[in-house]
Amino acid sequence: MILHKNLIPFVVLADDSLKSALTKIERNKHKLVFVVDEKYCLKGCLADGDFRRWSLQQDVVDLTTPVIDMCNLECASEHIDIEQKELQRKLRGRFSSIPLVDTIGHLVAIAQNGAKFVSIDERRISAEDPAYIIAEIGNNHQGDINLAKQLVDAAVNAKVDCVKFQMRTMESLYRAINVNDEDLGAQYTMDLLTKYQLSDQHMFEIFDYCKEKSITPLCTPWDLASLEKLEKYGLKAYKVSSADFTNYPLLEAIASTGKPMFCSTGMSSEDEIRQTVDFLERHKAQFILLHCNSTYPTPFKDVNLNYLPTLRELSHGVVGYSGHERGWSVPIAAVALGAKVIEKHITLDVSLEGNDHKVSLLADELKTMSREIRNVELAMGTTKQARVVSQGEMINREVLAKSLVAKQAIAQGTRIESYMIGVMSPGRGIQPNRLNELIGKVSHRRIECGDFFYDSDIKGASHKKRRYQFSRPYGVPVRYHDFNDINNEVELDFVEFHLSYNDLAINPKEYIKEPQNIGLAVHAPELFSQDHLLDLASFDDVYRQQSIGALEGVIEHTRQLKLSFPCTSEPVLVVNVGGWSTEGFLNQKQLGQKYALVADALSEIDCTGVIIAVQTMPPFPWHFGGQSHHNLFVDPKQTSDFCQRTGIKICLDISHSMMACNFYDIDFYDFVKSVAPYVVHLHVVDALGVDGEGIELGKGDVDFRRLGKLLNKYAPNIQFIPEVWQGHKNRGEGFWKALNYLESKI
Repeated sequence: MILHKNLIPFVVLADDSLKSALTKIERNKHKLVFVVDEKYCLKGCLADGDFRRWSLQQDVVDLTTPVIDMCNLECASEHIDIEQKELQRKLRGRFSSIPLVDTIGHLVAIAQNGAKFVSIDERRISAEDPAYIIAEIGNNHQGDINLAKQLVDAAVNAKVDCVKFQMRTMESLYRAINVNDEDLGAQYTMDLLTKYQLSDQHMFEIFDYCKEKSITPLCTPWDLASLEKLEKYGLKAYKVSSADFTNYPLLEAIASTGKPMFCSTGMSSEDEIRQTVDFLERHKAQFILLHCNSTYPTPFKDVNLNYLPTLRELSHGVVGYSGHERGWSVPIAAVALGAKVIEKHITLDVSLEGNDHKVSLLADELKTMSREIRNVELAMGTTKQARVVSQGEMINREVLAKSLVAKQAIAQGTRIESYMIGVMSPGRGIQPNRLNELIGKVSHRRIECGDFFYDSDIKGASHKKRRYQFSRPYGVPVRYHDFNDINNEVELDFVEFHLSYNDLAINPKEYIKEPQNIGLAVHAPELFSQDHLLDLASFDDVYRQQSIGALEGVIEHTRQLKLSFPCTSEPVLVVNVGGWSTEGFLNQKQLGQKYALVADALSEIDCTGVIIAVQTMPPFPWHFGGQSHHNLFVDPKQTSDFCQRTGIKICLDISHSMMACNFYDIDFYDFVKSVAPYVVHLHVVDALGVDGEGIELGKGDVDFRRLGKLLNKYAPNIQFIPEVWQGHKNRGEGFWKALNYLESKI
């Protein structure tokens, strides 16, 4: 059982909006909020199920509706003095959470059954959340508030969650004796503390500065007098030093505040850890233990990260690591072993006086540690789902893997036998492990010698209509080699040629013998000869000029191609203009420079006869099996501003922009409305997460019915293709399946 006294993540006021309540439900991962009046008297609760039941009764869901209008007013509660055994019995029953109130109905605490977690400034710390990173400033400010602010700025730049200080009331903390009567170690420490303390006024000023910089301030009170001062200020949580891990009067005082505390376990035996955990649990404290070795610097042989699982078992909850060793590799290893809090000292100069400086990270080192922790967390993944093939692996599997192919021509209606089947590269067809599923099937089509076998040869062919019903022009992607097969027996409004750089050497009339009575669009290559990825935004002028020349070649080829498509006077030319980076995302200044470079490049290119449509991009594009970071045409406002400023149009790629919205927490449908005035072409396809590109429609995050209504209102008559990944296989099988799906949606 967990007792939450920090109610902010779980409480909304009765007249708060539905949107604010749903936002808290999403953030606290509790699936529930409690509704109180302005005096904090309990009025009801709102759970996911309550919202769903209410929304089904509404013609239009208004997110500004006061939460009191839909919450459950029959919310069960218990008195704060309920016996713990009885409360635990109720939590094991039908309730996962129980609000605890006082004699006049004020909400005082929330008892919860489940995994232990705490919340600080609405940042949840649990086994399911990213590690909470604390930059320990301590006394490394040397008593100088300006240096303290510089350290806060460095921590903000490092993207940590919190900065921590220490407060001591010297007359309360140390015996009133002559310092010269103390041992050398105590003399040294007392001398440093006397010289390098911040005044109380400066300490509170630096806390205010942290809030201005949107980073949580934390502090270690070394005595009861300091705790009292920090409580009056209103800190959200506390840190207990290893030296006070057995200081029960201080622990009890912090527990009585009802606020979370991090407790370092350095210098304590396992028996002492057990005793302190028992003490904290009896006082209903919200605490997280930090594994720690209190030597400066800690020898690597003494770190013993393998103790983390034992500490987790002893504390009955998540644990963390507070490190005093040199470097930042050990905290990263701690995260890999399950640490959910990391504390590490920061300094601007390791040569300054004081032991902490010598075990501290410099600003750039802290930033590196923070970044690598987040990378490790991404790499850790989850145990909650089976191994799946990533999008990048799918791309490489197509190139490197093998497929089942026909060793001879197979007439339609023929029973497929093992001697007719071979295994060859590339991996465009079904995998060889499905050989036995294929043997014995009757071919529903004529299969030429060397053709791939597809899933439809096992399960049956998908339905291809003569004409699909849409309120806007529709087409499909094609290549020169499959244009005739895909365009056969279907009435398309247009086709979109996806060119490779080798296609630029082709005479279109070699493949398109007669003029066509359908429209034309073209997708420019991203990759050109000698591994040149098109980048009109490159800071390397030679590279950028090479990209400009490459795009000019594509435009000239498009002019030749449109001679075979006389219905289209100015075909749309979809271009990924570049702006990617391999090491990480760019800052705002660099983004502005790159948008300007793209605008300059397009202004100097002769685009006569085509309409350039810059494609909206995902945050993590796949470049031929490898992933990078994209910076341009990812954000809706930046995209709209560019189009308004330059007059250049865009191709709205639904999959790309859905992934961008998922990554940046932007409402996708607001994104669509924002860029709709500048859209001349649509790529319609689903997406999953931040890099699940081009997945089967209906299997991802896009609500296509809602999207269809938006497009019909804000981008009517704009042409589209279903850009399903590998949709061209088996004569466009994936495209026909996608169009069938979209007919009822857009």
